[in-house]
Amino acid sequence: MNCNRYIGSLIIAVLSFCASAQPIKVEVVQTNSGYQLLRDGKPYYILGAGGQVHLDELIECGGNSIRTWSLENAQKYLDEAHKYGLTVTMGLWVQHERHGFNYDDEIAVKKQLDYFTRKVKEFKDHPALLMWGIGNEVDLFYSNTKVWKAIQDIAKMIHEVDPNHPTCTVTAGLDPKEVALVMRDAPDIDIYGINTYGELKLAVDSIDHFGWKGPYLIAEWGPDGHWEVPLTKWGAPIEQSSSSKAKSYAKRYQLIRAEPNCIGSYVFLWGHKQETTATWYGLFTADGSSTAPVDELYKAWRNTAPPNSSPAIENFGIQRNGQPVPDNILTSGARFSAFANFTDPDNDALKYSWEIISESTDTKAGGDAESAPPAIPGLIKKRTKGAIEFKAPKKEGAYRLFISASDGKGKVGYTNIPFYVSPDLNKRQGVKLKERQLDFSY
Repeated sequence: MNCNRYIGSLIIAVLSFCASAQPIKVEVVQTNSGYQLLRDGKPYYILGAGGQVHLDELIECGGNSIRTWSLENAQKYLDEAHKYGLTVTMGLWVQHERHGFNYDDEIAVKKQLDYFTRKVKEFKDHPALLMWGIGNEVDLFYSNTKVWKAIQDIAKMIHEVDPNHPTCTVTAGLDPKEVALVMRDAPDIDIYGINTYGELKLAVDSIDHFGWKGPYLIAEWGPDGHWEVPLTKWGAPIEQSSSSKAKSYAKRYQLIRAEPNCIGSYVFLWGHKQETTATWYGLFTADGSSTAPVDELYKAWRNTAPPNSSPAIENFGIQRNGQPVPDNILTSGARFSAFANFTDPDNDALKYSWEIISESTDTKAGGDAESAPPAIPGLIKKRTKGAIEFKAPKKEGAYRLFISASDGKGKVGYTNIPFYVSPDLNKRQGVKLKERQLDFSY
């Protein structure tokens, strides 16, 4: 085939697609009962997920929208969403002061605005586009409030070049200071976005009192954050089990749905990632299995139970000689046992997995990328259904025992137990005791 002819045909095809792409108008309207999003003139409540993978599962659960945090692979994600009948809140990653960006640098700020102007013009007519998410948690560890004026310039530009899609900005939690700054310095923001976890109820109860009377969305929500949970005596955050998280998701979704000015939400995270642990926020495991919180979203969005449910964790713990180990502080090199009792709502046979992993030291803020510590081989000496015998690591320090149970049909339940290895239980060398109540009953 003639190469020039092929390239010419491809260009014509692309231009033809671009010419035929028609934007679908999205707007926010005020009703007698609150605010409502309209898409193509019809009410549109966001049943959304933060992430760009497992779109088949999102559709199966009844979801209708995805959220991105940046323009990376924007064309791909818009096209894929459109193929599935989903919409996209397209993120514009406004640079963070904590990453070194200087909002006193007018040239850098103008360069950022110019970049977004080009990109908004490029994607504004895509039929999958729902709204523009201008910045995510720019208020995290910041001091220069000029960032809100930069966000205003971006929002104003969008209103000038794209009359079909509203603007949104997202803060880390909800603080009256940031609400006031957005209202004062960024009046072209149409929708206030909140990332909130354990304090979701406080956020939805407070936003009106903090002065924001317009529409808002819960841009991220999920389990209790790693900064919100009880700590062990050596300072490790205690993660909820998948079953405990499922209860949190169910309760928090009902809080969201009851808010008249809330136009929807994006659950976090529709995928898998390492953040404090490998299981803390992801609704899916590394191998693509889904978890109990996904079942709860299915129930909430479809008002019926899923055809297959995830295994549920009932109780678990570390023992020595049949007795609980005080505070889960283990003697270096000594032998212990652990148990985990899972049940399956569908009576599926369960396959257990056990791993001992060092406590992560590569912890970051704001969802920045973290590396996952590897599993430590050779410590698990005996396995039976729902129980193991293992040898404590020789090296003093903090660890976690990760336990999961798979039903063989793509569903998994999990938990993890933080423990500390000490060479001398009487001295407890290296353990920084904290007056916190330990709770392993999730």
